[in-house]
Amino acid sequence: MAKKSEQPLQVISTRTPFHGPVFQVTSDQVVEPGGAVQVRRDTVRHQGSVVIMAIDESGEEPRVLLARQYRYPAKDYLWEFPAGRIDDGESELAAARRELMEETGCTARQWKRALFFYSSPGFLDETMAIYLARDLVQGKAQPEEDEMITTRFFPLSALLQKAVSGKLQDGKTIAGVLWLAQAGWREKTCGAAAKSEL
Repeated sequence: MAKKSEQPLQVISTRTPFHGPVFQVTSDQVVEPGGAVQVRRDTVRHQGSVVIMAIDESGEEPRVLLARQYRYPAKDYLWEFPAGRIDDGESELAAARRELMEETGCTARQWKRALFFYSSPGFLDETMAIYLARDLVQGKAQPEEDEMITTRFFPLSALLQKAVSGKLQDGKTIAGVLWLAQAGWREKTCGAAAKSEL
């Protein structure tokens, strides 16, 4: 049976009630594909972010670098993968290299794009590209003025346990930890002791 062709999105009007340094908010009147009703869609517009899974493979079990900082919307300190916004004219990979160095002081000799997703597509157009960074070189962090960041390496098995038990609360970090557990490091983490507190 032939699939009925969907009508394209129709944007009737758009306005920007808020424009800040990191994101803007648009309020659009649209007719969505396949719909016959005009609706209002408010969207947070963001340039996109990069996330870095920095792995230390020098020991018996892989260790993953996390950053801890206070997140005002969550009203709490969260452990997360290093991450940040892509600047104007910057490629994803260049942004990933910059963010890893700024937040942790590390650089990496090997890079691989692992995941790409929308962080919360119901109201936010931010995309996240997660990169795997290997063969690390330690250096001095260069955080921005408003960033108070603590970094620490955790055994992957400990992070996997925290992710599945609900103790790891940052979505991009949970996604990355689960990816790592399934994509090449699983055999190194099975049976390993998970004695690391977040």
